[in-house]
Amino acid sequence: MTTDPTETMHQGSVLGWNLAFSAGATAASFAWVSPRFAFALALGAALEVVNFRSLYRSCHRIFGLGAEGVSGTGPAVGAFGLRFVLLAAVLFFAIREGLHPVGLVVGLSLIMPAVVVAAWRARPAIDPNAPVQPDDDPDWDTWNPWLAHENAPTDDEEDDIS
Repeated sequence: MTTDPTETMHQGSVLGWNLAFSAGATAASFAWVSPRFAFALALGAALEVVNFRSLYRSCHRIFGLGAEGVSGTGPAVGAFGLRFVLLAAVLFFAIREGLHPVGLVVGLSLIMPAVVVAAWRARPAIDPNAPVQPDDDPDWDTWNPWLAHENAPTDDEEDDIS
């Protein structure tokens, strides 16, 4: 699948960071924990790569970002759900065969810091000439950045309006 050259974050950058984190975590766990834990971590990381690639491909098809000629989102939605079933089956058999469950979870989770680092590195450059709102501007008090909406007027403010 081809990607848009204007995109700043690519699947390859996420997978590259994931490989770096997975290799480091597997080597450290082999040295400090146990070979069984390291193997479970490596298997979890491998499963997450397959899972991430499937998710990425499905999202591109569902949201119309895929290659030209891909028609319909039905197969993409089916693949989106099927990946959960296959992942659950592989995890069930891996745990049943005695692999360390914490190692599997750690391996599956290493994609998250890889996505965060790849997104952080692909962020747009800061524009030093961008307009800046003055610190004493009253608009600072009307927006709540923690809840991402405007503040509700207090009783005192409602009295001032009427």
